[in-house]
Amino acid sequence: MGLHPLEFSECYLDSPGFREKIKAHEAELDKTNRFIKELYKDGKNLINATKQLSLAQRKFAQCLGEFQFEYIGDAKTDDEKCIDESLQEFSSFLRNLEDQRELMMRNITETLMKPLEKFRKEQLGSAKAERKKYEKETEKYYTSLEKLLNMSAKKKEPQLQEADGTVEVMRQHFQEESLEYVCKLQEIQERKKFECVEPMLAFFQTVFTFYHQGFELANDFDHYKRALQINIQNTRSRFEGTRSEVYELMKKIKENPQEYRQTSPISSEGYLYVQEKRPPPFGSSWVKRYCTFVKEQKILHMVTFDPKSGGKFGEMESVTLKSCVRKTTDTLDRRFCLDIEITDRPGTVLTVQALSEDDHKFWMQAMGGKEPVHYLGRTYSKERGISTLFSNFWSSSGRIGTVDAQLDEVGMNFVRNSINAIETRGINDQGLYRVVGVSSKVQKLLSLMIDEKSNDVDLAACEEWDVKTITSTLKLYLRSLPEPLMTYGLYKEFIVPAKSGSPEARVQAIHCLVHKLPERNREVLSLVTKHLANVAAHSKQNLMTVANLGVVFGPTLMRPQEETVAAIMDLKFQNIVVEILIEQHEKIFGDIPSVSPSSAISPLAPTRQSKKQTRQSRPLAVYNPSVLDIHTVSPSSECVTLTPDEASLGSNESVSSQSSTASTSETPPEKAKSPHGNILPITTPQNSGVCTAMASWMNSTLSPSPSEVKTEPPPAAAVGGPEDKPSESVTLMKAKAVYPCEAEHDSELSFQVGAIFHAGKWECYRPLAHLPAPNPPGYWIRRTERLAD
Repeated sequence: MGLHPLEFSECYLDSPGFREKIKAHEAELDKTNRFIKELYKDGKNLINATKQLSLAQRKFAQCLGEFQFEYIGDAKTDDEKCIDESLQEFSSFLRNLEDQRELMMRNITETLMKPLEKFRKEQLGSAKAERKKYEKETEKYYTSLEKLLNMSAKKKEPQLQEADGTVEVMRQHFQEESLEYVCKLQEIQERKKFECVEPMLAFFQTVFTFYHQGFELANDFDHYKRALQINIQNTRSRFEGTRSEVYELMKKIKENPQEYRQTSPISSEGYLYVQEKRPPPFGSSWVKRYCTFVKEQKILHMVTFDPKSGGKFGEMESVTLKSCVRKTTDTLDRRFCLDIEITDRPGTVLTVQALSEDDHKFWMQAMGGKEPVHYLGRTYSKERGISTLFSNFWSSSGRIGTVDAQLDEVGMNFVRNSINAIETRGINDQGLYRVVGVSSKVQKLLSLMIDEKSNDVDLAACEEWDVKTITSTLKLYLRSLPEPLMTYGLYKEFIVPAKSGSPEARVQAIHCLVHKLPERNREVLSLVTKHLANVAAHSKQNLMTVANLGVVFGPTLMRPQEETVAAIMDLKFQNIVVEILIEQHEKIFGDIPSVSPSSAISPLAPTRQSKKQTRQSRPLAVYNPSVLDIHTVSPSSECVTLTPDEASLGSNESVSSQSSTASTSETPPEKAKSPHGNILPITTPQNSGVCTAMASWMNSTLSPSPSEVKTEPPPAAAVGGPEDKPSESVTLMKAKAVYPCEAEHDSELSFQVGAIFHAGKWECYRPLAHLPAPNPPGYWIRRTERLAD
C-alpha cells in the first residue's frame, strides 16, 4: 500500500498515527532527494563521457578529411575522383553527426539536468524548510503547554487567564503551521509525479530526435553510398585488368630484358662507371654515374647517383661526343670499357665502363662505337652483328597468338558469324566474354575460321564449338590484327576526351574520331559495339554491364603501339572510351559528326559522373522549439505575419525534415500520385545549396504522420487569400518554422524562424512535414490522406 493521505482534521488531534504518516511522507521525500542527486551526478558523467566520444569522433573525422590519395598517371577517371573525394564525404558526415550530438548534449542540460536540480532545490528544499519550522513550532507549543499545565492552581486568576491566552495563541499558530506543512507535503508528493518525469520525457525525446537525425543523415548518405560502391567496383574491375596487363609486360621483360630497355627513340639511358684520373701517385678512381646520351646532338649528360647512399644526387656534367672506341683489355685491365673522345676538351679521352657485355653492346650501338684500328678486319662484322641485334629491337609486336589475322572480307565474315552465334545461343550466359575458353580450342577455331577453304562453318548451328570458345576466339581475332580496330595513330586522340571534358563533350569528340577511322575499321567497330550494346541490354541475366564490357574490350579494341607501364596505366581510360561507344552506339555510328574533336572537348566542363551535386550538411535539429525567441523575427514581405497569440504557442515535439540535398541520379524523371489521385511528376534536383524547412506541429488532437511521397507544389490557389480557402479545414492545426527559408520560384514560400502557418491555408491535409520553400524542384510538400476521409 502507498502513503496514507494526510487529513487536515488530524492536524488538530496530532495523534501518534498522524505523526507516523508524516514521517512516512518525509522519508519518501528524502528518498526522492537522494535519487535526484544521484541521477544528476550520473547525468553529468554521461555528458562528460559523450563529450569525450564526440572529441574522438571529431579527431577521427579530421584525420579522414586531411588525407588525400595520389594516383599514377596524368589524369584520374571519374570513379577515381569520386573515391578520392569519399574521405572528405565521410569526414563531413561524421562532423555533421557530431554537431547533432553536441546540440543534443546542450539540450539535455537544459531539459533534464536543470529542471531536476530546480525541483530538488525549490520544492524539496522548501519542504525541508517547512519541516524544520513545523518541528520548531511543535517544540514551542508543547513546551508552553507543559508549563501551563504545571502552573499552580493557587495563582491569581489574571495570571492563569494570561497563561491560557498565550498557550491558546501558540496552539492556533502550531495548528496553522501543521495545516500548511501537511498541505505542502501532499502538494510535493503529487507534483513530483510530473515534475520529475517530464524532464525525463524531454530527455528521451532529445535522444530520439538525435537518433532520428542520424537516421535521416543515413538516408541522405544512402544514395551516395550506393554510387560509391559502384565507383569502387568499377575501379576494382579496371585494376584487375590493368594488373594482368602489367604482369604480362613484366613477364615479357623478364624473358627478354634487352628488347625492352630502350625507352626513347631519341636518347639512351643507363649507368656507366666513369674513370676519374688523379695526379700521381693517387692513380684513378671509378665513379658510378647515370648517363643519358642524346643521339642527335651527341651530348652525354652524366649525374653522380649512388642508390646505396640513400639515392642522393651529385653534380651534373654534360659533354659533347666526338667518337667512341671500344677499349681492349690489353691497355686496361677491365672489361666492357669504352674510350670517348670529347669535343669540348680536345685531346681528352673519357674512359667509361658498362655493366655487362649486353650493356657494352648497347652503348656501342647508341654512340656509334667502333673497334680499335688494329682490329679493323673484324670491325665490320661486329658492327653488322650489332646492327642485326638492334634492327630487331622493336620487332616484337607483343600480339597474342601466332595466327595471321587480317581485317579482310574473311575476317569480317567471321565477326558476323561469331556475333550471330553468340546472340543466338548464349546472349544470357553469365559472365559472357569474361569466362574464357580452352586455349587450344580457341587457336584451332580461329585458324579454321580465317582459312578461306574452311570458313563456311555456321557457328550458330554448330554445337561442336561452345559459346565461351566463340567469344574467346572473337577477342583473340581482334587482338591478333596487325593494328587494333581503333588504330595506333588515333590512340592518343581517343584517350584525351576520356581524361577531360563533360559527358556531352566526350561523346562529341569520340563521335568525330570514329569517323576518322578507315572505313573497314569503322564498319567492324560498329558491328562489335552494336553487339556489345545488345549484350549489355541483357545484363540482368548475363551480369555483363557496360562497365564490365569496357574492362574486357578496352585493351581489345584499342591499345598503344609501345608496351610501357605508363601506357598500361591508361587502360582505364580505354575502358571509358569503349563504354561510351557502347552506350552511344546509335548516335556515333548513325550520324555524321558536326564538330571537330578539338572543339568538342571542354576541359572546364564537369566530368562524366559529376552530375552528383555537392551534398550540404543537414541543418541542425531543433530539439526544443518552444525556446526560440520568435519575437525578434522581422518577417519579410513574403513571410507569414505573426500575432502575439500565435507567437506564444509552442511545442516540445520536433519533426525532422528530409534532406534537400540529392546525390548522383541519372534516372529519368518519375511520377508519383498526389493525395487527390493525380499523377504528379518528380524532377531531379538541380540546386543543392539550399536548406530544408522543418516545422514543429502544435495540435493537441492530431498527431502528424507525414507521407514520404514527393509531389509538386500546390497551385497558387492553395496558398492564396481567404476566398480560395477549401471548405474543409482544421483551424486548430498550426506549424511553427524553426529554420528560415528563401523561395527560389514563384510557387514557393519564404519565411523566417518562428513563422506560424495555419493548415487551413495549405488545404485540409495532415501536418506538412515539408513546406515548399527553398527546396529543389521535385522536393515539395509531403502529405498524407485528407482529414475528411
